[in-house]
Order: sequence, then C-alpha cells, then structure tokens
Amino acid sequence: MTKPTILIVDDELRSLEALERTLYDDFDVLTAETTAEAEALLADNWVQVILCDQRMPEESGVAFLTRVRDRWPDVIRIIISGYTEADDIIAGLNEAGIYHYITKPWQPEKLILTLKNALEMFELQRQNQLLAIELRLSEEGARRKLTDNRRKLRRQYDFDDGIVRGRTSPMNRICDTLARVAPYDLSVLFLGESGTGKELAARAIHYNSLRWNKPFSVQACQAMDHDRLERELFGVRAGDARRDQAGLFERSYGGTLFLDEVGEMPLSFQARLLRAMQEGEYRPLGSNQSRKLDIRLIAASSSDLERAVAEGRFRKDLYFRLAGVVIAIPPLRERREDIPLLASYLLKQAVSSLGKEAAGFTPEALSCLKRHDWPGNVRELRNEIERMLVMGPEGGELGADLISPRVLMALDPAQASDLALQPEGEGQTLRERIEAIEARILRESLIRHRWNKSRAARELGLSRVGLRSKLERYGIERESEMPQASPA
Repeated sequence: MTKPTILIVDDELRSLEALERTLYDDFDVLTAETTAEAEALLADNWVQVILCDQRMPEESGVAFLTRVRDRWPDVIRIIISGYTEADDIIAGLNEAGIYHYITKPWQPEKLILTLKNALEMFELQRQNQLLAIELRLSEEGARRKLTDNRRKLRRQYDFDDGIVRGRTSPMNRICDTLARVAPYDLSVLFLGESGTGKELAARAIHYNSLRWNKPFSVQACQAMDHDRLERELFGVRAGDARRDQAGLFERSYGGTLFLDEVGEMPLSFQARLLRAMQEGEYRPLGSNQSRKLDIRLIAASSSDLERAVAEGRFRKDLYFRLAGVVIAIPPLRERREDIPLLASYLLKQAVSSLGKEAAGFTPEALSCLKRHDWPGNVRELRNEIERMLVMGPEGGELGADLISPRVLMALDPAQASDLALQPEGEGQTLRERIEAIEARILRESLIRHRWNKSRAARELGLSRVGLRSKLERYGIERESEMPQASPA
C-alpha cells in the first residue's frame, strides 16, 4: 500500500534529519533545505502535506506557504517553529491558510497524530471536490444544496440564537426592534461605536426578511472618494468586456446593500445616491441606459449624523431617506452582562479558526474581561481572546494572567466608587488619583503572577508585609475560584 507523502522544509539539517527519522515509518518523506528545492519537489511529486519551518534565511514559512496556497491549494500546510509570536500565527492563518501551528520541541506521537489528522483533512477535501463536480452535473442537486446552505445561513442570524446576549441585556430590546422591522422593506440606519456589531444586525435583518434568499452585499464608505464609490456601486460599462465592471447595485439586485460608515461618504456623491434611491433606477458609468434599482438599503455610522447634517457635511434629505428606522447599538461597556457569553462564543470561533483547543476561561479571567470598557467593542474583544488562545496552554483553561496588561489595568467599578475616581479624574485630590493608579498596578501585577505575593512584591520592590498592608488598604482580594500558584 502506498504511503502518503510529506514534504519537510527546514534550513537546519539536524532538525530535518530528526523529523525524517520520526516520520519515515508512517510516511513517504521528502526533504528540502530551501524553499526553491521545495517548489521543485512539489512540481514533480504528489504531496499531501507540507511541514515547513517558520524562520528561514531566504524567506519566512508563511511567505512560502502563501505561494503554495496559490499554486497547490489542495496541499495541507503546517508551520513548525520554536517561536510562538501571535502575529506570526495570525499571519499564517490569514495569508497562508495554515492547518496547524506546531511548536518546537515537538513530541513524536503528537506530531504523527497531527499529520494523520491533516491527511484525513486532505482526503475529505478531495472527496468534497469530487462531490462538487457531481453536483454541478446535477442542476437539481446544486439548487437543493444552495437552498440548504441559505437556510443554514438564515438560522445562523436568527434573533434568538445568532445575536449573543444575556437575559437582561439591552440587546434584547434591540433584537425585538430588528424582528419587527425585518419583514418590511424600510430603510434602516444603525448608529453606534465601531465594533459594536452593526453589520451583524444588518445581516440579521436581511436573513429574516423576504429578501433572505437574495444577495447581501457590504460597501465601506470610509476613505472612498466620489469616483471610486461610483464605480463600486453603479458599475462601469466601457464597451469592452474585459474592462466592464458590475456594481453592487447590479450584484445585489433583489437583495440587501449595507453601506457602512455613510457619514464618511463624500458630499458630492450623496446627491448621486439620493437620486438613485428616489427614482429607483441608476446608470452605470459610460452607459446611456438606465437600470432598475431593486435593493433594500441599510446604512450605519459611528459618527453623529444629525450633527453632520447641522454642519452641512451630510445632506439632510439623504439622512431622512436612510433613517426610515434608526437603531442605536449600545457599546460593550453598557452591556457588561453579555461579555462572558460573548467571550465564550468568540472562543469557540477562535478554536475553530486557529485549530487550537481550550477548556474555556477561569472565573477570574471572565471577571477581568467584564471590568474593561472595550473601546473597540466586540472587535477588540475578539482580538484579545484570539491572543489569549494563542498564548495559552493547549487544551487548558485561559487564565487572567494571559490577558493583555492594558485590559488588566481596567479599574474595578467597586474600587472606583471606593476611591471616588471618575474616568477623567475630575474632583479628586492628587493623593486620591495616585492611590487609584497604585491599586490598579497592584491588581495587574498580582494577576500576572497568578496571585503569588512573593513574586509580585519582588517585582514591585515591596516586602510581603508592605504588599499585604496595601492590599488590605485598597480592599483588593483574589477570586476564590482561581487556583493558587505554587509559592516562589
């Protein structure tokens, strides 16, 4: 029986030989010390999995695997490295589409198991492609699969399950409004800070509307000038098929178009958009023929549009055209109850995308996440959780010590009350403000050291007695559920 083929790429000869010896019994092993040698082997052999070092003299493993992804997309790509920088891992996922990130020193049994799982994935992909070809031959099967996928997508944006929130969350009222608005072809304007989930809410409206089985398209308006927006939305008819471009009005026909950050739209383009909405038709650039406009328009802005109207930066008539129903999405700091639920939901997504297991969060970690104001809202929370997962133990709980220092330094609301501290520091004496900062530093240091007071005191230049005195003074206590670190 033919063994599956693994290609190992590593500039360190000893590492290459060690991997080859480990894998020799289970796989046909090809080795390359440079990416040029690796590409030549890929061209001449049917390789199922590539095991590539991240840091090599000529180029990084991510850069090489990005090229492999373009030329040999079916090959399963794995990075092996002694470095665990989060940026490298995230770049590998986004740019090279890596299947797994293995850290050195590796364990032979675990490495072989990972490769066997990767080969299973390779085989599943191949069978999927064969099924896709068969489905393309069957119009009925293709139509049925498309309908099934749309129904799955619709369930994903169900108001009860798709928008994560607690029992008394302010988002419950928002979801009630979304459910009332969705069936009717009204324009909707979402207001709220960046990262609060305005696009998610727009998708929820679309997939619960009569247009749910038609396209949902997104156009970001920030950093877009008049000409580019006109091309993106209206399209181009240049008389040359290679230069013609279908705009989002055409591609979204019968569906929903979501315009994000409409407050950043150039004033000159606002009149063009308003006319198209009022007349129900538009002309692509370079065309003399009008086309019917059949879309539901949903807009969003993180800026104050009413103020922009008053200052003449946004057309009043366009504002009222977009604001059929105005819905304000609250920031995370106003829905702290939702943070543990959101964190668990985002962790599941991160585990799926990063291919690394975790057993959830410790109670102290969730408590710390709830204290932070999250100026970047859900987007910032997602980034923090992905970072925690990458830096945390394989399959273990994610503790508060993995949280970024800037998040750990968030002030406990109870402490803020005790210390009479306001965010701006108004109405406080110098001593009160210094005490507040000191309390935050003490808590952050203790969490990082997993409440090992000897290590925290040593780092802060205090005696254990001095540290204990300050903790009693500020009322800083440890979460009872957090496991105690071993003494120094």
